[in-house]
Amino acid sequence: MFEEHFCQHDSMVHRLDPRARVMAAFCFALFLAMTSSFATAGVSLVLTVGLVLLARLSLMSVSGRLVAVNGFILFMWLFVPATYGGEPWLSLGPIDISRQGVLVCALITIKSNAVVLLFIALVNTMSMPTLGSVLSWWGAPSKLVQLLLFTYRYVHVIGREFRRLLTAAKIRGFSPRTNLRTYRTYAFLAAMVLVRSLDRAERVEQAMRLRGFTGQFHGLAEFRFQAADLAFCCLGGLSLLCLAWLEWMA
Repeated sequence: MFEEHFCQHDSMVHRLDPRARVMAAFCFALFLAMTSSFATAGVSLVLTVGLVLLARLSLMSVSGRLVAVNGFILFMWLFVPATYGGEPWLSLGPIDISRQGVLVCALITIKSNAVVLLFIALVNTMSMPTLGSVLSWWGAPSKLVQLLLFTYRYVHVIGREFRRLLTAAKIRGFSPRTNLRTYRTYAFLAAMVLVRSLDRAERVEQAMRLRGFTGQFHGLAEFRFQAADLAFCCLGGLSLLCLAWLEWMA
């Protein structure tokens, strides 16, 4: 099962109503996706860093996740500035680095880090069952919520099954190489994992139906909207209005 380090803390953010946190994360992420101003993106990044500090999360763990995200963004920095077009800013031999391409990459980097920090602070600080209950409360499709929860519950089982099959293949003399036999063996392993996953899914479904499952998960957590949640929503709405004004002025 996935480790939930961030939801095990106790802070002002953790005590907020999960429904308010999910909606705030969605609204801010949607706004950040549409912004095109460095000033707005920079202020948003500062706000999300503040949320992470309020949540009292381990900065080392947060930094590790940011490194993973920025590893993908690095590929964009390798190609976009040289292929974006526009006014040349720097020449590296036959390659022209465009100023517009660098600015686009910088803006995307700031926005991406802000969104990741936002979801780490507001969404990653709740357990997956709680997130599923919140999504159901907000009217998300029940099949989507069930898919999320079942994936969270059983993806480690599928991974363990694949590792078991791979170990069995290695005991029988399989040694991974860059040849057709290796590719064919991995294809057989993937097919066996799919077959066994289907078999397990059918058995789990039958067991749940025998226990009265009707397609609806009933969460144990009770959501209570308190004064602190109202203050959080008001501050969030005011922040969005200020950011929208800053975007309009830019």
